[in-house]
Amino acid sequence: MTSRANPNPTPNGTANGEHRPRGPPSRPPPSSSDPHNSNHHPYYPTTSSSSSSSASFKGCCCCLFLLFSFLALLVLAIVLVIILAVKPKKPQFDLQQVGVQYMGINSPNPTPAAAATADPNQNPTSASLSLSIRMLFSAVNPNKVGIRYGESRFTVMYRGIPLGKATVPGFFQDAHTVRQVVATISVDRVNLLQADARDLIRDASLNDRVELRVLGDVGAKIRVLNFDSPGVQVSVDCAIVISPRKQSLTYKQCGFDGLSV
Repeated sequence: MTSRANPNPTPNGTANGEHRPRGPPSRPPPSSSDPHNSNHHPYYPTTSSSSSSSASFKGCCCCLFLLFSFLALLVLAIVLVIILAVKPKKPQFDLQQVGVQYMGINSPNPTPAAAATADPNQNPTSASLSLSIRMLFSAVNPNKVGIRYGESRFTVMYRGIPLGKATVPGFFQDAHTVRQVVATISVDRVNLLQADARDLIRDASLNDRVELRVLGDVGAKIRVLNFDSPGVQVSVDCAIVISPRKQSLTYKQCGFDGLSV
């Protein structure tokens, strides 16, 4: 009797009927897209946080800018109100008197007769001038508030040549007051060159007049509510004529320029 082969062999068997153990199923290699891969680091986006911090910083800057702008406008409005209420006026600084204490000229030909008969080709090569004058200024404050004056300086000049200077210390002047200020200029033998020496000797000997010029700058600040305004400057420019024989003042004319910032 012939045997027949099994037409349906078992999966675990072979054609000869032998059984082999089944191995573990093969696993595919990990891919970079596998979320369970231990070597993959997750990515967290930070664009939204940086954008929010930048927006908050810009908003803070805008708030500070608006605050400072408001404060500046408020201070400006207060200053304008104070200026309109006070209505500041320029201070007045006038030269009232000039007292000649001494005036002397040292030259080779000091007498009028010698100067009149002197040879034009033998003009003096030099001359020295000694001078001491006392100037009395009046400071007038027409404002409703006080004025603080800084240190003032005055210069005496002869034909554009500086001869001497005087300094007046600073002071405070109350509202609607008049104050007297004294300045003394002393000149001790200032040498002049040939042309200026010739003119000085002719003016003093023949004409009995020596014309001088007094220049000065007076700095002042208007004081409102314990605060000083920006500095203003009053310029003094006076022309004076002195008689050497009489040792006195014969002419005076002054010009002033107020509120020059």
